[in-house]
Amino acid sequence: MRKVAVGILLSLFFISCGKKNDIINYVPYVAVNEIVQINDPNYTLNGIGGHALIDGGVKGIVVYHRSDGNYVAYDRCSSYEPEKRCAVNIDEVAFQVVDPCSGSKFLLDDGTPVKAPASRSLRSYTVIKRNIYELQIVN
Repeated sequence: MRKVAVGILLSLFFISCGKKNDIINYVPYVAVNEIVQINDPNYTLNGIGGHALIDGGVKGIVVYHRSDGNYVAYDRCSSYEPEKRCAVNIDEVAFQVVDPCSGSKFLLDDGTPVKAPASRSLRSYTVIKRNIYELQIVN
C-alpha cells in the first residue's frame, strides 16, 4: 500500500512539473484590441511587405502586409524563453523578425521559426480589415 501511495505522489509531482514548464515556455495571454490606420505615415502598411510596430500585447505587436494582400499580426515577445520578454526586431531585407537575445529568426509571413533555438511560432493575433483605411487587431 505504501509503495502505491509513493508511486502516485511521484507521478503527480512529475505531471505538475511538466505543466509548470509548459506554462513558462509560452508567451502569456493578454487581451488585445488595437486599431491601426493603414495610411499612417509612421507605417509602411500600404505596400506588400510593409509593416508596422504598434503598442499592445506582451512586448508590442508587429503587423505585416503579406504578398497575398492579407495582413497578419504577431506579438513581438519571442517564443524562445518568453519569460525573458525579449522583443523581436524587423529584418527588412529577409522579411523576418529577429530575437536579439537568442538569435532566433521568424518568418513574417506566418510567424514560424526559421533559425534555432526557437521551435515555436510567434503568438499570432486576428486581423480584421474594418474598412479600406483601418485594421483591428484582436485575440
